[in-house]
Amino acid sequence: MGAAAALQTRSSFQRRLSSALKRCSSRITLAALALLGATVAANAQDNRIIHPGDMAVTGFSGITFPFEGLAPGVNPLDETFINTDGASLRIFSLRSVGEPPKGQLVNTPPPFEVKASQIGQVFGLAYDDGKGVTPAGESGDEAGELIPNLYATVTSLLGLQIVIPDADADGRPERTRKGQAGAEFMSGQFGIANGGGPGSIWKIDGRTGEVSLFANVKLDDVANSGPGLGNIAFDAATRQLFVSDLDTGMIHRFDLQGNDLGRFDHGESARPNKGLEPVSHDAANRMDITNATFDTESPDTWGFADKQRRVHGLAVHSGRLYYAVEEGPQIWSVGINSDGSFAADARWELDVKAKRKFPVTDIVFDRKGYMYLAQRGHVQNRYDYSRFAQPERAMVLRYWRETPDDPETESIWVEAPQEYAVGFPTDHRMTTGGIDIGYDYDDKGNLAPGSCDGMIAKTGDLLRENEEFADRLVEGGPSAVHGVQLTHKSLVRPKNVPPWESYFVDYDGSFDDPEVRGHIGDVEIWKDCRGYGYGEFIPYPGELPTPEYPGGAPCIDVTRIEYTCDLAGELNVDLYVKDNAGIGGDSIKSKSLKPGVSVSPTMQTRPGAASPFRLGIFGAFPNETFQVGVCFYNSADAESGGSFPCCKARIPLTTPPEACAH
Repeated sequence: MGAAAALQTRSSFQRRLSSALKRCSSRITLAALALLGATVAANAQDNRIIHPGDMAVTGFSGITFPFEGLAPGVNPLDETFINTDGASLRIFSLRSVGEPPKGQLVNTPPPFEVKASQIGQVFGLAYDDGKGVTPAGESGDEAGELIPNLYATVTSLLGLQIVIPDADADGRPERTRKGQAGAEFMSGQFGIANGGGPGSIWKIDGRTGEVSLFANVKLDDVANSGPGLGNIAFDAATRQLFVSDLDTGMIHRFDLQGNDLGRFDHGESARPNKGLEPVSHDAANRMDITNATFDTESPDTWGFADKQRRVHGLAVHSGRLYYAVEEGPQIWSVGINSDGSFAADARWELDVKAKRKFPVTDIVFDRKGYMYLAQRGHVQNRYDYSRFAQPERAMVLRYWRETPDDPETESIWVEAPQEYAVGFPTDHRMTTGGIDIGYDYDDKGNLAPGSCDGMIAKTGDLLRENEEFADRLVEGGPSAVHGVQLTHKSLVRPKNVPPWESYFVDYDGSFDDPEVRGHIGDVEIWKDCRGYGYGEFIPYPGELPTPEYPGGAPCIDVTRIEYTCDLAGELNVDLYVKDNAGIGGDSIKSKSLKPGVSVSPTMQTRPGAASPFRLGIFGAFPNETFQVGVCFYNSADAESGGSFPCCKARIPLTTPPEACAH
């Protein structure tokens, strides 16, 4: 770079820094005004970090560069570093947004922040269930209120930067693009100073905000070499976390003490179930930043797992872990056993129908069983920090199960998904790969506590920019908003195009950076939805069903059916049956006869004739009818060996009109 060009670049950086300082002052002013609101006043009386409706967002922490001391001809970019004092995770309070959505920027109270110096750059997010965190009746909290912890996964999706030791005695390391001897990850990349690394999961205490290292994901005691982790999901039924490793392609599971309980290998254990060749982990394919072939601007040199086994987004639903494979992209799932281990039943769910073959970096389900997917553009890593993902083509999609299942299609999911408009720029496909379902809001913009399934939150770039609507958009705030768009989940295209019926939240309060792309990561909203169905009787919807009898004789009668929702938010059914055959039946074998719906356990014995058989129901929509095939028998007869009487019946069941709360 010539001297003139260097001076021009330096001048541009100084203008941006000056602007950033002005923004900082502006944010303080806005924050001071916001603190006058009643919502914030209420928050001030409660020192915990996470409340229902709070929205956690991950994003790039920004850059720092020197004011002076650069020798003539030095490229300022070579002396530009990750801002370790910048936030790589923020938690926003969204309990009141002021008014109905009309495309406006929401000015939130000052968010809780976690700095890059603490955790590095992170992408994936998950809350646990908060059980056991708050003793009932403890001072300052409502009796038994849940306060979850938040977990965040280290990433290279928000840039990958390396340095070598100081060579010009300016007190700073030297930034480098190419791998070379002595290279290290830049400070603020992976939280290395606090014991972290490319495979770290960080935990944020929901009460105190204390940040701690939860776990370092390893494969057979070998650390992640640099690609980092994909995403993370919590399973309420088994109280464990699942995390995808972009280095190896493995999915690991951890208990809440940070112990690695085992792993699932999609390439080896799932692909053969669809007739595909297994793809094994290549232990030699590792990132090596000390090798001259490594290039920060060439992700192909980063050591990512083969895309045929590379897993990104994760979600737990109806006793299964759903996960996104980059090749395709495709959605697969694997069962979760009652002890938390992976079942031997991995299955392909669908090929994602999107305009571009971008990876699906986040998955979420609503209470009706709809599955939402968010893509993120392929990894890019420009040396000027401006772009971390291929922009403006990724999609947010919604799938649902075919009802009834179409035997002509391979998948049990609909062929053509619905799509959401994200951002005002042309095509409205500005998502950066984060998605979650949150509460709805009333006509005054206040959070509606009973509506756990209302708004869909989507992370994105440049969300309020469009010259055609500039005059109208300016009324709702700045245009260069990088952050989150919140829209009611019912507003699929062609509705809400452009997305005027939306709220927007900016990640960092900076509005002079329209050129950046891929600087925002994941989003997660804390919801306490225990009120619906848990611990209460749910009546059977309609008349009791009449079983079908393949053997001809009506050997049992169904005398009563009750539904309940368990602590994990799963639907249970209690079947009371009468033995008409006189075989002394006390046990049943059971299975769902409808694809996509399962029941558990498959075998059970009731303690007495007056007791019900309890089955967990997984994968069924509200108001859905399906058949359960049963074999009713006497357990003593079965244990004695040989043949024994079995009353075979098919019992049609209709689920309640609403789903259990999760």
